[in-house]
Amino acid sequence: MKKIVLFACGLVMSMTAIAQDKIETTIGTDIVSQYIWRGQDLGSVSVQPTLGIGYKGLSLSAWGNVGLSDPTDTKELDLTLGYATGGFNIGITDYWTNDGGDPAARYFRYNAHGTNHVFEANIGYDFGLANVQWYTNFAGNDGVNKDGKRAYSSYIAVVVPFCLAAIDWTATAGAVPFATTSYNTTGFAVTDLSLRATKDIKVSDTFKIPIFGQVTANPCSQKAYLVLGLTLQP
Repeated sequence: MKKIVLFACGLVMSMTAIAQDKIETTIGTDIVSQYIWRGQDLGSVSVQPTLGIGYKGLSLSAWGNVGLSDPTDTKELDLTLGYATGGFNIGITDYWTNDGGDPAARYFRYNAHGTNHVFEANIGYDFGLANVQWYTNFAGNDGVNKDGKRAYSSYIAVVVPFCLAAIDWTATAGAVPFATTSYNTTGFAVTDLSLRATKDIKVSDTFKIPIFGQVTANPCSQKAYLVLGLTLQP
C-alpha cells in the first residue's frame, strides 16, 4: 500500500513523472522497522520489495510486504498501473492482503462480496513545491460508511519536499474526507502527519545505501510512530 517517490535537493520527480524513450526497469526493496501506511500501523519489521517497468510515462509495478519479526503480520501484494505526463499523474491499484485462514484471502478470488482485493483509483499533480494526490476505492473489499453502505473510502495527501543540512526531507499531511471503516473515521479526519529524512550511506565509490527515518503522528487515532528503514537497489 505504498508508492515509492524519490526526492532530491532542488529536484522533485516521481519514478514515472518523466516520459522515457526506452523501457525502464525498477527493482529494489525497503527494509523497515515498522510498516506504517497513511498513519495506520500495519505490521512490525518488514521487507517491502518493488518490481516495475515503465515506457513513455506508462508504468506497471508490483509492491509487496512480508513481516520478518511477527509471522502473523499480513502479507501483501499490490499491482499499480499508472500514467504520468509533466506534473500530472493518474493510476489504478489492486491491493491484496492475505489474512491467515480466511477463504476470501485466496488471490484469485474476486467475488463481489467475498474478496480481499481492494481497487483504488488515484489522480494527482506535482506542482514542484508540493505534490497533491487524491485516492478513492471504487471496488472490492472497501469499508462502509455510517449507513452501512459502501464508503468509497478516499484519502488525500499533500507532500512537500525540501533540503536541509544536505539531507532530503519530505513533510506529508494526509486526511480522510468521509466516514469509513477502512480508516476507522466518522467523518473528515487527519490521519497522517509525517516528517521523513533520507541520506545516502557510502559503502564504496560505486555503492551507496539510502537510509531513512520517519516520524508519523495520527491525530485521529491519537497514535505516533518512529520508523527507521533502508533501501537496497542496484
